[in-house]
Amino acid sequence: MNTRWIVVALFVLMLAACASEPSPVPTPESTLASPTDTPPPTAAATVPAAEPARPLPTEQGELFSGSGTCTVCHANMVDEAGNDVSTDVFWRASMMANAARDPYWQASVRGEVISNPDYGAIIEDKCASCHMPMARFTAYAGGGQGKMLDEGFLDSANEWHVLAMDGVSCTLCHQIQKDGFGEPSSYSGGFVVDTDRPAGERVAFGPYPVDEALAAVMQGASGFVPLEGLHIEQSELCATCHTLYTPYIDAAGEIGGEFPEQMPYLEWLHSDYRETQSCQGCHMPEAQGGVRLSITGGDPRSPFRQHVFVGGNTYMLGMLNTFGKELQVTASGEQFADKGARVADQLKNRTATVAVQEAALSGAALSVRVAVENQVGHKFPSGFPARRAWLHLSVRDGDGQKVFESGAVNRDGSIGGNDNDADPSAYEPHYRTIESPDQVQIYESIMEDSEGEVTTILLRAARYVKDNRLLPAGFDKVAAREEIAVQGGALEDEDFLGGSDGIEYAVDVGDAQGPFTVTVELLYQSIGYRWADNLRRYDSPETARFLGYYDTLPNLPIVVASETVEVE
Repeated sequence: MNTRWIVVALFVLMLAACASEPSPVPTPESTLASPTDTPPPTAAATVPAAEPARPLPTEQGELFSGSGTCTVCHANMVDEAGNDVSTDVFWRASMMANAARDPYWQASVRGEVISNPDYGAIIEDKCASCHMPMARFTAYAGGGQGKMLDEGFLDSANEWHVLAMDGVSCTLCHQIQKDGFGEPSSYSGGFVVDTDRPAGERVAFGPYPVDEALAAVMQGASGFVPLEGLHIEQSELCATCHTLYTPYIDAAGEIGGEFPEQMPYLEWLHSDYRETQSCQGCHMPEAQGGVRLSITGGDPRSPFRQHVFVGGNTYMLGMLNTFGKELQVTASGEQFADKGARVADQLKNRTATVAVQEAALSGAALSVRVAVENQVGHKFPSGFPARRAWLHLSVRDGDGQKVFESGAVNRDGSIGGNDNDADPSAYEPHYRTIESPDQVQIYESIMEDSEGEVTTILLRAARYVKDNRLLPAGFDKVAAREEIAVQGGALEDEDFLGGSDGIEYAVDVGDAQGPFTVTVELLYQSIGYRWADNLRRYDSPETARFLGYYDTLPNLPIVVASETVEVE
């Protein structure tokens, strides 16, 4: 290293010393709502207290570096309105940062390997591609493949463990080239990263023109050279991992084809949102005015997209916070609480609405028409098929006594009346009319294997037997390609359209006296009861740990939307 680079490096390190503490966290403005009028279960008294933030890793490899290498300078960032928009604050509490630490994901991978031992290497490599991308890509570039379990990336003695546990980190996303964007070859972790440039000269793409003097500072401090690359703002960047096909195993134990595990990008592409809103537009909202990107100086840049990565995995954020010390998360309890508040705000204010369009009483027959509208640019719920949303409708008489309820939440997180929660081999159909408490309108995807049996084992999933998740506006269910098609009764439901669903409730109130109060809620869980409970069949450290957490932390849904009306 010549004298110039030594001076640059020392200058940055001195600045870093002043910025080593985590940036302040905005005060949460909202909390998760209680889902029903049933008293919620309480967590065990042994739940650990939330932990303080831990240092981000600064280990450097030939291709990637830990997030601490970047956030040492990209910290203490404030927009023109005075809001803290620091990347180190928001990213570290995201599911992107904790993709490798997610105990449900680890348990699920172990379960898949136990169920399909002959394909264990394929499973671990595929799952590591997007949950441990820096470690897996490094191994792949050297002629190997991703190995997670046992002596793999999860083992602290593994040479790539630190990079693996840094999740979907800075130098992964910002090195992705635009090659193949939007093409099938880019899906399922098929992103392209240049492997020819040596360490110290590797390129990091950003959306702004580059100042040469500041570029020299960044290269001297991190080993990465900033370069303007507008492709980093395209939805196709996200699609490289969030369009995921997985192989499925048939009854003969052979690979029978591919299964569309999660398709939010293709859903977005088939909606009106493709013309108006990118993935980043919702999940990385713009700051208020310009932002100075680094503690090393430079002019404010605008627009600046905050690295909040707000999604819908509410339950796992709570688990990461509650058991953060054991899971060795880097975010503080305060940062996780802020992230949870932002996710709740997104779910409750910009995700979906529910309304009672009509409610009429004729003798003892109460008829209620409910309309649900999807406000997001893909199906809701979308992503991993463990997620589900459903309608909880209750009717009370003039004395406040409950006379009807569909979609009640049990204390273990299961849904009352849901066939799939009661029986792993069954599932609740899509309804046009609900007439009894044991019928529930659940917006979900149900998988079945090559023999037609319902399953939650991804490598046995050959197709969706039910997919009535709420469609985004502009989604033509008749013209949709097979991977994102509506499956089951919703396909023939004339009220189930792009952007909305309508459903009738026919309630017999008997001799109860009014006025009657009708309350409808749209509830959401990021991990459905059946998906968690099915892990009990496996005997492994990963499944035991997750289920210990799960049995301690109530899996209560969040209220996405609600409305109450009175019927005379």
